[in-house]
Amino acid sequence: MDRPRTAGEENAAEYIADPVRTPSAGQAGSRPYPVGGVTDRPHPSEGGVAERSPARPSDTGLERAVPGRVGSGAAQAAPEVVLVPDTALPLDAVPRVLVSHGCWYPSADPGGRYVAFICDRGGVPQLWAGLVDGDDVHLLDTELDPVTEVAWSPDGRWIAYTTAPGGSEHTRVLCVRPDGTGRRVLAGGEPGSSAYLGCWTHDGSALAVTVAEAPAHLPPAGAEAGIGRAGLSGVLGPGAGITSPVSLASDAAATVHPEGWTVRDGRATLLGTPSRPTPPTTRVTGVPTAADPGTASAEPTPRTLSAYLVDPDGSAAPVLLASEREAATLRVCDISRDGRLALVRRGPRARREALVVRTRDLRVTCAMPVADGDPWIGTFAPDGRTLWLRSDHDREHAALCAVALDRRGRRLRLTVAAQRDGSGLELLAVDRDGRGAVLSWNVRGVSELEVVPLVPVPGKALGPSRAVRLPHEVVTRVAVTADPDAPVVALSGSLRRPGVWWLPQGAALRTPWSSRDEDVVAPGVHRPVRPAPVRPVARDGLGLGGWYYRAPGRSPREPAPCVLHLHGGPEEQERPVFDPLYHELLGRGLDVFAPDVRGSSGYGRSFVDADLGRGRFAAIDDVADCAAHVLLEGLADPLRLAVMGHSYGGYLAMASLVWHPELFRTGVPVCGMSDLTTFFAGTESWLAQSAAHKYGHPEHDRELLHALSPMSRVDALRVPVLAVHGEHDTNVPPGESEQFVRAARERGVEAELLVLRDEGHDFRRADNRRAFRRAAADWIQRHLTG
Repeated sequence: MDRPRTAGEENAAEYIADPVRTPSAGQAGSRPYPVGGVTDRPHPSEGGVAERSPARPSDTGLERAVPGRVGSGAAQAAPEVVLVPDTALPLDAVPRVLVSHGCWYPSADPGGRYVAFICDRGGVPQLWAGLVDGDDVHLLDTELDPVTEVAWSPDGRWIAYTTAPGGSEHTRVLCVRPDGTGRRVLAGGEPGSSAYLGCWTHDGSALAVTVAEAPAHLPPAGAEAGIGRAGLSGVLGPGAGITSPVSLASDAAATVHPEGWTVRDGRATLLGTPSRPTPPTTRVTGVPTAADPGTASAEPTPRTLSAYLVDPDGSAAPVLLASEREAATLRVCDISRDGRLALVRRGPRARREALVVRTRDLRVTCAMPVADGDPWIGTFAPDGRTLWLRSDHDREHAALCAVALDRRGRRLRLTVAAQRDGSGLELLAVDRDGRGAVLSWNVRGVSELEVVPLVPVPGKALGPSRAVRLPHEVVTRVAVTADPDAPVVALSGSLRRPGVWWLPQGAALRTPWSSRDEDVVAPGVHRPVRPAPVRPVARDGLGLGGWYYRAPGRSPREPAPCVLHLHGGPEEQERPVFDPLYHELLGRGLDVFAPDVRGSSGYGRSFVDADLGRGRFAAIDDVADCAAHVLLEGLADPLRLAVMGHSYGGYLAMASLVWHPELFRTGVPVCGMSDLTTFFAGTESWLAQSAAHKYGHPEHDRELLHALSPMSRVDALRVPVLAVHGEHDTNVPPGESEQFVRAARERGVEAELLVLRDEGHDFRRADNRRAFRRAAADWIQRHLTG
């Protein structure tokens, strides 16, 4: 199971120069550039922020929070602004760990001259800023906690960003001035909390943040299983390191939990089926429970998400905007210019909603379904009377919708303003004056970009659009600038690293600080491979998709050793972008087939929902049908097939090995679920909300979950397995890999476990990614061609 992944995390730069120690905060050099033309308000002295008590709902009249769907709860404590040391460095003072790097997630300053972005040139995704048309860039935060999101304030005074301390899934929100001074934690710095970004107010005076109580942390994987390991990562070889008296064979207590943890044999909270929406102006304060009253008291307290407006200067108390108990997600996507209305995205995957919230009393005035994918779902028009939304309401594919609102924020009507047959709107960015937008469409995995005016033309929803030619296949982020015809976009492609482009009047100009196309790989290494689209057909007639990568130097019709790589989600989609893992496998003479089985996005909502419940069995069969397709096409050698995947793809890899044991020679499941009952017992509460809709309820559908679990058929396992996991993964706890490896060994099957230190569910550090990539390729090569 995956959180929504930040653009660039999967295909960021991967080949590494000689390691050099990154300077600590105390070694910071000269200050970065000041952003020209931006004026600063006075800010607190070096001694810290003036102490103020945060606003409580009772102080402000914000009695209860939204929404009235799943139930409201007491809000989390308001975050406090905490000053931390400045750590900014100019480019020439930053040790270059990566020879070629990736840049992604751009956010432009108000004038459009400067861009803040994420870059991994130092080996970890970090916050940088620089001129859009110059090579003067600066590292704004030298901390080694990976950065996942960036947002430059509309007044230009602050750059906000989200980091993942220790590579975990629990994040915090910071901000820093564009010259690298004034760095401070806005939310998520309190013990046991987590936070992520919302939007800025349009005047830049406050930032919306969502804070959450963090569930009890699981111990590192080594502590859970008594696995001894040294250094960066460790491989658990046959019979090695199992010293803990705790048995990994138990599917209810596979780990040693912290004090106060209640072991649950598959029971989970937060998973009651949501009721249908109540009238949008009604507040619901009762809290439904998923478990029966006799057992609810033994369960951990359900997570509450609370969204606040926070003043980075610390001169105003935080203001509560929304709070929800048993929440899967809660993100403030926009605040109307007059401050009356907030746009909030809530709900688990496949059941997302857009809520219009009246800020003076926190009442929901409008609610409608929106699409999965990018969390920035829309924005208000300048007058607050139109809401522009990316929504798949009553549709197969997401479109641009215009929702007309009355003066109180209630919905009057909905109009589809822009749509495409067979393709979904993937990214929506409205320019600063609200008169135009940049739309990115997903056309069978490839992006198409257009600029459209948001001023209706008589007889039409919108005026004529202008298509923008792209130098590479996939747009991962759009940042508007002061010039509506000059957006900044993050691009990825099959032949290059992620980079940032400036598109003035349709010209595609690579920013000087993004790596060049020709630097995608080190000199002397084989060039990237452009994949070919493949369209398998499942045994029940459903059309599938995917991309096939042919190893360099192989004749077109020569059957080759081949690795099927399965993406996560399940709602992710394979895209034609450079993946260092695929590049490593191709360099070993292994073909790669990356299919989209049912449940993937990009093919319409019916395709996404085709794997729900018992449809999961068909998704497992899809893997076998995809393998059969490349065998019948003469691409792959039937005696040399391997399967691997990450997260849900790791689950599918395990499932394929035990449902179709005769098909593959080996498997590499990465952060996959081996038993859906223990997964529900140990995962994050927000993820359990979404997973129940996809897989089945852990109480009501226990028999189905057991039947779908690879552990239930592990006796059928016949081939060697290398399982890989991040030690701080709280989405899919490491015990899922541990119990699968243990069960394989008990049955005499070769199995090993690679645990990556300082990583969570997604591997973000260059040295860990390299260790994983090489270990996986060595394993597969040995078992397919050795």
